[in-house]
Amino acid sequence: MSKVSYYTDEGLKKLRAELAQLKDVERPKASNAIAEARDKGDLSENAEYDAAKEAQGMLEMRISKLEEVVANARVIDESQLDTSKVLIHSTVKIKNQANGTQMTYKLVAQSEADLKSGKISVDSPIGKGLLGCEVGDIADVVVPAGTMKFEILEISRT
Repeated sequence: MSKVSYYTDEGLKKLRAELAQLKDVERPKASNAIAEARDKGDLSENAEYDAAKEAQGMLEMRISKLEEVVANARVIDESQLDTSKVLIHSTVKIKNQANGTQMTYKLVAQSEADLKSGKISVDSPIGKGLLGCEVGDIADVVVPAGTMKFEILEISRT
């Protein structure tokens, strides 16, 4: 059973570009590496051949996974999102109750997550803890170090 994932238009374009790169550039490189290693003689003692075959297997596994993700991806029209509660693709301004630090995150699919640009996965502990919360709510987020409390200050689409 495949899992439907929700992406921004930009995020889905990046996935498709990565898939095209793997299929059109990396796959032929892997085939050439195998052919070159095969030409070097006895395959039973050819470590280069074994390594090339293993690399090709890993590449094919990544291509297969990406094809599945792209096939089950759905693009969300962010202008239609409800801003009364935290959903995927919501931008949330939160305040850490322990130290008063304010942070702003956008909740995205796991493959789009990038903490440096403020995008966290809805599957992360913080993402899971914030989903469904409304402005003014205190979200209890279970993290490996314990439970953190975040106040929801603002929810937007941007």
